[in-house]
Amino acid sequence: MRRVANCVLTHKDRVLLLQKPRRNWVVAPGGKMEGGETPLATVRREFMEETGLQLLNPQLRAVSTIVIQERYAKVSEWMMFSFFANNHHGEMLERSPEGKLFWEKKADVFSLPMALGDQDLFKHLLGKEGMLFSTFYYTPDYELLDAKLETV
Repeated sequence: MRRVANCVLTHKDRVLLLQKPRRNWVVAPGGKMEGGETPLATVRREFMEETGLQLLNPQLRAVSTIVIQERYAKVSEWMMFSFFANNHHGEMLERSPEGKLFWEKKADVFSLPMALGDQDLFKHLLGKEGMLFSTFYYTPDYELLDAKLETV
């Protein structure tokens, strides 16, 4: 199982997003965990690498399992640790190695192209309290087959 961590960073009424070139979908910046690394260390490192910004006091708000399956057979499985922060330090990179960085109004985030499961994550991270535990089932082409969500 691969493990990743990402963070939804807000500033006033805006959210920092990363538009990935492969599908042109927007995501929260983040990336893969390295061996022995904690989710918190990963999100700090990956966020800095992708944005140039240092997260201040990121809070873990969601843990998700992402299952890619074809004809009910598992192709791959990921565990994603999603953080939320509303404070940062530093200057944003003009060019990210991972895609285009931009600030978007919170109200407009859901009109942008993204994986359907990510919409559930953004809704939770931007507007709900508690910890979200979720599992998303996708085809290899990232068509959402099923989602299970529980907030505690």
